[in-house]
Amino acid sequence: MSEPNGMRINDPDRQIAEAAEALTPGLVAIRRDIHAHPELAMEEVRTAGIVSRELERLGIAHRTGLGRTGIVGMIEGGRPGPTLAIRADMDALPIHEETGLPFASTVDGKMHACGHDIHTSTLLGVASVLKDLAPMLAGRVALVFQPAEETLEGAAAMIADGAAEGFDMALGFHNHPDMPVGETGFVRGACLAASDRFDLVLRGKSGHAAHPESAVDPIVAAAHFVAQAQTVVSREVDPLKPAVVTIGMLAGGATYNIIPERVALKGTVRTLDAGTRGIAEGALRRLVAGLELGFRVQASLDYRRMVPALVNDDGVLDRVLPAVAAQLGRAPVEGVPSMGSEDFSEFAALVPSMHLRVGSGAPGRADRLHNAGYQPDEGCIPVGVQALSRAALELLA
Repeated sequence: MSEPNGMRINDPDRQIAEAAEALTPGLVAIRRDIHAHPELAMEEVRTAGIVSRELERLGIAHRTGLGRTGIVGMIEGGRPGPTLAIRADMDALPIHEETGLPFASTVDGKMHACGHDIHTSTLLGVASVLKDLAPMLAGRVALVFQPAEETLEGAAAMIADGAAEGFDMALGFHNHPDMPVGETGFVRGACLAASDRFDLVLRGKSGHAAHPESAVDPIVAAAHFVAQAQTVVSREVDPLKPAVVTIGMLAGGATYNIIPERVALKGTVRTLDAGTRGIAEGALRRLVAGLELGFRVQASLDYRRMVPALVNDDGVLDRVLPAVAAQLGRAPVEGVPSMGSEDFSEFAALVPSMHLRVGSGAPGRADRLHNAGYQPDEGCIPVGVQALSRAALELLA
């Protein structure tokens, strides 16, 4: 990049901005291609192929097949230093798209309704920018393209395959339709919740509805459990420490006049604090044990801890935020935590990390993630490219 007189511009902010602008048409085309061909968790073969092709074109060495379909590209800096990982997720959702866009999903029942197509193309843009800026970097950049975020399994699978070995810091990001394009955001401390899941099966004794005394009714036991589960948050958790217990599925019985033998429930627990997480799990286990005594049912509980809370590191935040503000001309906005979950927390549990919010709200729209009509503004792609590239430059200065 040169001035009109042929002298090279020694201004990384400007260089990053101009590079992001030049890359945008190609990145949008990649995003639309991925959007039209969505792949669910651990099925991201075509998407990974696009990523691998682009990294190869950029001359970036990379490993494939990590966590089944994940990829890690590596950019070597001009001087020794730490390794910074920047992660994007690639998987779609089992949602039938209803946007009517010319590049809408061509696969029935599958859609990029969370913007992971945006994330993948954004990180490819970051790869291109940082490849050119590599001589200025003291260290290495690991470009992590991860499968299966929606099932909260991909990060752990990649880590199990050694993808995170040697990482010293990590950056994650997500598009936010509740923020306008051009705006970025952050949260200090825990920004996203730990996610746990449970399956509960209650077995009773089937019988005629007119003679309940001869049966053992698992539906009544299930109803009491649903009500009692709400007291975990209201009566056992510190009210200053957020927690959510939600029953997402309850199934049992087939008709009006038969008490069924079996009822099944599925639920999730979300917490921001490790102590609260333990309290919630212990309380639910105790309530389940009480069902057996109080309602004579047999109770089988499968309680699984999925991912920890995502905690932003102050040291990383304090370096990245001024750099992003200088690059974009506006400071990132401090927000509040979400009880949603994100398995980037698996990387953040290993090394100091930060998760950046990137505004993707389109003018005049009120989009929501995981919605059949979701349409993020593609203008968030160059914004994300600039913010993450400048953050990497700062962290590897």
